[in-house]
Amino acid sequence: MMDRPWLAQYPEGVPADIDPGSYRSLAHLLQRSFAEYADRPAFAFMGRRTTYAQWDAHSTAFAAWLQHKGLKPGDRVAVMMPNVPQYPIAVAAILRAGMVVVNVNPLYTPRELEHQLRDSGAAAMIVLENFGHTLEQVEDRAALRVVVVASMGEMLGFPLGPVVNYVVRHKKRLVPRYTLPGHVRFKKALEEGGGMHFTPADMTAEDVAVLQYTGGTTGVSKGATLTHRNLVANVLQSDAWNQPALRKAPGLEHLNTVCALPLYHIFAFTVVMLLSAAQGGMMILIPNPRDLPGTLKELARYEIHSFPAVNTLFNALLHHPDFDKVNWTHLINSLGGGMAVQEAVARQWLERTGCPICEGYGLSETSPSVCCNPTDTDHFSGTIGMPLPSTEIVVVDDDGRPLSIGQPGEIAVRGPQVMRGYWGRDDETAKAFTADGFFKTGDVGIMDAQGYVKIVDRKKDMILVSGFNVYPNEVEDVAVMCPGVLEAAAIGMSDSNSGEAVKLFVVRKDALLTEDVLKAFMAERLTGYKRPKQIVFREELPKTPVGKILRRALRDGGIAAG
Repeated sequence: MMDRPWLAQYPEGVPADIDPGSYRSLAHLLQRSFAEYADRPAFAFMGRRTTYAQWDAHSTAFAAWLQHKGLKPGDRVAVMMPNVPQYPIAVAAILRAGMVVVNVNPLYTPRELEHQLRDSGAAAMIVLENFGHTLEQVEDRAALRVVVVASMGEMLGFPLGPVVNYVVRHKKRLVPRYTLPGHVRFKKALEEGGGMHFTPADMTAEDVAVLQYTGGTTGVSKGATLTHRNLVANVLQSDAWNQPALRKAPGLEHLNTVCALPLYHIFAFTVVMLLSAAQGGMMILIPNPRDLPGTLKELARYEIHSFPAVNTLFNALLHHPDFDKVNWTHLINSLGGGMAVQEAVARQWLERTGCPICEGYGLSETSPSVCCNPTDTDHFSGTIGMPLPSTEIVVVDDDGRPLSIGQPGEIAVRGPQVMRGYWGRDDETAKAFTADGFFKTGDVGIMDAQGYVKIVDRKKDMILVSGFNVYPNEVEDVAVMCPGVLEAAAIGMSDSNSGEAVKLFVVRKDALLTEDVLKAFMAERLTGYKRPKQIVFREELPKTPVGKILRRALRDGGIAAG
């Protein structure tokens, strides 16, 4: 392993390395927690708690049902749900049966969903009924053999469950009509599976556990292939890194973690669900964090110890009048990731809660955590911190050669949490790695002599909206499908709410095309965070001599408005 100057800055008790071989698979990690913490609550939803023993029983039943339906180890199973109890149950079942989790954003449009189902070759799908209408539009073009439909309230028991389902379906009208022939309700699958025999899969650490889809500079979403070893390693790295924060509350046995980040996003998948399970903690499931009053009302029920979130959520909560109705005095760890944490937000959060926001950095391709600031500090560093245990970082030039301390270059990462590659895309995988096995992140950064890393630019044109990657090519490809659009170029613009938002420059071939028409067209084909917040019509777009559109010139204001 290369020289690691950051080790001298590690908080006391944090190891230089972890042993990713501690568990053969995520299934073994979960089974250990099911046995060791059986009587503890594993997650809470709308005030109802589910114990580790219940999580074990439900996931065993669902795994048996999937096997009974003919699904085999290695089959991909898509999961399209927000933070509801069925999500951790389904994921544990899929992993224990040796199958592969394909995380799907529930807000995807039919176009986006179809690509992911076809690219992954998903054989089954578990979807919340609120999004059944999206699946209906693409089901005949996907190779799904099994479809399971869940409802918001079905795991809440009587009388709360039926009340929640009635409100969601009829009062709030959040379940558009859909037809999915042959689908099975989630609760029925659990009941049937309870009477079936489950055969634990024989897995190795190198088997694929998750396909985590991420954008690409080509505009095509690619599946980061994450093995059991990758994810186990990142759980152990995160656990080791969090120990200094846990020492702030000696005697605390049961850690309550807020799960407001979507579990289909790799940040919450690993750093909330899997880490909480490994620690025997409880995650508080928040299905819609944009509902700030509802989120704060839910948080007020519990003693909160850990809160991973993005800058936008921290900021929105701080400015809500109900913020102080939550007892924040037990909070020992606030982890900021997904996007840059703003100093003003970090300062206010510390003042209001007494707990600093500890900023970290990661990617879908790295399971996700790579760097983090020490969890026992109250100092806002303005950096993404230093590499986690067993992680190496180098800053390289365009030819992949390491640069000296303080010189800006592309951040490259090597460690047990780094993906195997992109699913079915050997060419893209080859381009993503250096000859000596470092993954090239596409972010430009500087490392100081102590090993702290600061991101200064983005090599890719990727736009970061509230922690979600938006790739300009995908936005542009959709825009030019609209009749009346000749050319389009998407860039990121600063946004006080989401960090960045999409700004689209368009050259019309039909002078009658309006902003409203184009926005409506794109809304049918792109999920919310990918849609342009601002559209600017131009007579022409800046180009290279060979005709490539110069996005950087648009960002720099290099052409006058048309």
